[in-house]
Amino acid sequence: MSAFARQGSFFATLRVEAWARLQRFRKKLSARGSEIRLIGVAALVGIAAGVAVSAMSWISKAMHSLIFGIPVLDWLSAAPLLDRLIVLSAPIVGGMVLGCLILLQARRNMRPIIDPIEANALYGGRMSLTSSVVVAVQNLISNGFGASVGLEAGYTQLSAGIASKLGATLKLRREDLRILVGCGAAGAIAAAFNAPLTGAFYAFELIIGSYSTVVLAPVVVAALLATLIARLLPTGSLLIEAGHMPAIMPGDFVPAIALGVVCALVGIAIMMMVSAVEELARKSAVPPYLRPLLGGVAVGLLALQTPQVLSAGHGALHLNLEGNIATGLLIQIFLLKAIASAVSIGSGFRGGLFFASLFMGALLGKIFAMVVGAMSLGGLTPASLAIVGMSALAVSIIGGPLTMTFLALEMTGNLTVAALVLAAAITSAVVVRTTFGYSFATWRFHLRGESIRSAHDVGWIRNLTVDKLMRADVRTIGSDISLDQLKEKCPIGSTQCVIVVDADGRYQGIVHISDIHTAAPREPGASILDFLKHKNDILQPTMNAKQAAEIFDRSQSEALAVVSDMIGRRVVGQLSESHTLRRYSEELDRRRREIVGEAV
Repeated sequence: MSAFARQGSFFATLRVEAWARLQRFRKKLSARGSEIRLIGVAALVGIAAGVAVSAMSWISKAMHSLIFGIPVLDWLSAAPLLDRLIVLSAPIVGGMVLGCLILLQARRNMRPIIDPIEANALYGGRMSLTSSVVVAVQNLISNGFGASVGLEAGYTQLSAGIASKLGATLKLRREDLRILVGCGAAGAIAAAFNAPLTGAFYAFELIIGSYSTVVLAPVVVAALLATLIARLLPTGSLLIEAGHMPAIMPGDFVPAIALGVVCALVGIAIMMMVSAVEELARKSAVPPYLRPLLGGVAVGLLALQTPQVLSAGHGALHLNLEGNIATGLLIQIFLLKAIASAVSIGSGFRGGLFFASLFMGALLGKIFAMVVGAMSLGGLTPASLAIVGMSALAVSIIGGPLTMTFLALEMTGNLTVAALVLAAAITSAVVVRTTFGYSFATWRFHLRGESIRSAHDVGWIRNLTVDKLMRADVRTIGSDISLDQLKEKCPIGSTQCVIVVDADGRYQGIVHISDIHTAAPREPGASILDFLKHKNDILQPTMNAKQAAEIFDRSQSEALAVVSDMIGRRVVGQLSESHTLRRYSEELDRRRREIVGEAV
């Protein structure tokens, strides 16, 4: 063969191999479990989150300008010389508008709204985009008319809803969909605060519920791109100047840790106050669509005392950090803001306590600095303790100690302050977890009867129900059968046990065949009812595998009957302990492998 022919054959082989590799790469990209594909989708989610946050922020400021007559770029809570009639009436009008939407929503029988934490904990990341848009609109109305709520709830709900819809359209796996919801929330918080690390750790700690190398790349990509989009579409960012601080001495951590304890206790009190207002509203005779109107009246009256309680409080945070404010006035603003936030949320205005907790924490930190000012604070200034308090109170209410530590770091650019913030944040988290046990979001789930304490995926447990595990072809016998008849029907070795029902087919108990064959000859007058076991140890089809395992452990039985309900007690199946534990272990291992990125 000539050299030219050999060269042509070599290049032809290269082309075939390159084409084969390209096809394999395309298959990897299109595969449902492809990490590269997930990163690409996360990038789209980050861009969408950045646009959504910028749009909502611009609409909110436009509403403030139109309603309250302030410049578009000004913060409402820091605007001077507001018309007192508008300050009083704007939240009332906002409550009326929101009440109309609530009434319309009730008449259309819309499904309950699922937030990102609940979606990832129970529903494998599935959220309704329509419901998310509704939440965003309600949040804009609440914030735009001056209710004491921030926009972060709307940011994360809309961005996570977009992510969930995109992931469902692409038919992503359950774990990938949960990661994508986390990417949406990460992008929302990153864009809102111009803080990509904060957004990423918000997703890790609060939305996904865990950290692994698999979730790192998509979440960080989404947070970075959302931040970039928000910078290209500027609507005002929150930057805090901590001022010059000398090197931290070991003694400087003592007041920071003490402030963390104070913030934890205050955070618990605020969460309880919000819940008390909600409970009072539920027990009242006022219909849900009229509650925002009454809440608007209360917020308007509080705003007449100081407009700093209006909206989220971005401008008020700057005013109180940079100004030399008297301690009594700081305490007054703190109390008014806490009451306004509790009334706003409790009466039905849509929003959250994310930024409100930052604002109130900054006030609390400055109050703490002034109260203990007679004591030596070392190199700590009131401004630095305000930043520590800001993060510590946010940790007690929202959760996420690393999230709030990175927020303080990215907003101040001061690593010295971040070390103090981390100490206070961990202290606050430990105190809240050991004394109260919930963040604001999970506390509200608890009040609704849910047992969710984080976004950790527990939905698969609820889906693994008894009706999916049981055998439907069960063997039952009537309670009127004689022992000799039973021995004839069920010789030793044919089956371990049989289920006994009465004449109406209601469950009576379980009889072990070995007991009948060994004990019956010694008890000639005995009835089958004398050998019944587990009369009240029964399963129901809606129970999950974990509940079934607990009943097996308590009853010390290898198999139990499944009945339709506790009243009818119709036998619909039978379930063994070994099969339940095996399937439960298989699903646990499956979730573990999904988290660490192994093939499933």
